[in-house]
Amino acid sequence: MSGGGTEAPSGGESAPTPAAVPAGGKKRDSQGPASSPVHLIIKDLGEIHSRLLDHRPIIQGETRYFVKEFEEKRGLREVRVLENLKNVIQETNEQILPKCRETMQDHLSQTLQRLQAASHLVHKLQQKEQEQRKKVEWCPWVPSHIHACLRHITAKERSSTVF
Repeated sequence: MSGGGTEAPSGGESAPTPAAVPAGGKKRDSQGPASSPVHLIIKDLGEIHSRLLDHRPIIQGETRYFVKEFEEKRGLREVRVLENLKNVIQETNEQILPKCRETMQDHLSQTLQRLQAASHLVHKLQQKEQEQRKKVEWCPWVPSHIHACLRHITAKERSSTVF
């Protein structure tokens, strides 16, 4: 062991083979620019698979487009609805409300006149009914009172002629 040749390591350790360790001293996990044709085919198959069978990017793009279009159309529809509401409110304020006020004032004045006339008629009817009630209440009492008054008057006349 003191010589100047190559010695094998002792203790059961074996030296690494040159195929396992590259020239730079590092292991190669991925193939570099000098790839074998099998690796190129696998790479191409992965790309084909992602393009043909992996639809996530396409679906995501379509979803984004649909949402964008929906929001734009919804926004336009809401703007149209708001414009229609604004037009209806303006028309109501400028045309319909003044007509309603005029009509209401005309009808209210006519209604007030009719109500006053009806109130006057009701007042007259109440007076007539009250007079009739008084007559009905006084009817039984008046004849007897008249007879008593007549007797009293005749009695006074007799007594005054006697003297």
